[in-house]
Amino acid sequence: MTLQQMNYVITISETGSFNRAAEKLYIAQPSLSSAVHELEKELGVILFNRGGKGATLTADGASFLPYARSVMTQYQNLLEAYGKQGLHRQKFAVSTQHYSFAVKAFVDLTRSYDVAEYEFAIRETRTKQVIDDVISSRSEIGILYLGDFNRKVLTKMINGNGLEFHHLIDCNAYVYLWKGHPLAEREAIAFEDLAPYPCLSFEQGEESNFYLAEEILATNDYPRIIKCCDRATMLNLMVGLNGYTLCSGIICEELNGSDYIAVPYQADEENPNSLMEIGYITKKNSILSRMCEQYIEELKRYLKV
Repeated sequence: MTLQQMNYVITISETGSFNRAAEKLYIAQPSLSSAVHELEKELGVILFNRGGKGATLTADGASFLPYARSVMTQYQNLLEAYGKQGLHRQKFAVSTQHYSFAVKAFVDLTRSYDVAEYEFAIRETRTKQVIDDVISSRSEIGILYLGDFNRKVLTKMINGNGLEFHHLIDCNAYVYLWKGHPLAEREAIAFEDLAPYPCLSFEQGEESNFYLAEEILATNDYPRIIKCCDRATMLNLMVGLNGYTLCSGIICEELNGSDYIAVPYQADEENPNSLMEIGYITKKNSILSRMCEQYIEELKRYLKV
């Protein structure tokens, strides 16, 4: 098995076709097919379903792909650290829950590079997808949080898939709303004060359960709740419906604008505050790329940790 063969498999899976992959790789299609066939023979499995409409991964191929991506990512990171700068269009990707500070750090990172020479990607996505992206090496790093109600479940998912969680900062709960909200002038907001207004929550997909929720106090019983998929829509609902969400209180005015504020959540006996531990996940014992290390430093700088 060679690095070249693994790169071939990755490229075919991305293009969905042996012909298109051969064009992208600048090799003859028969040579590509032969190399993949030799790899399948060595592994004793079939990686692709081949047909007139293209190539799709088999179950064995889908299992093999994350390992191939991981090996190629580590190889590229090794070349970046110790090679002769021979790589073209180095890649860096981050997956994150819906945090403006994670986007801000990404913006500051990319400003120091010529994006014509590098390939960057940031994915604001669901909690499980953040974890899956790092498992599959689709992203080098993932940003999420652990709390009292989800720590045991998420830690099992993280550790059980060869990842590790790195602590960045601890935060208490805040109520995030727009400045025109009837409660915006309060010094603190109790849970009972929020009853007349819709709670806004990020949708977590078909596998959704409260352990994957991005909002703290997710186990509380909310009389009104609205699900949405992206941060821009949530901000619009805050204005249009006087909605609110519960968050870390870390907001970026540069990206979200100055029309929104975070008010401290006032805990009571039935609705206690919940500590939010924000951090990042990476593969265990992985060699991080220079861009990933710089991104982590940008996160720490913005969070002042």
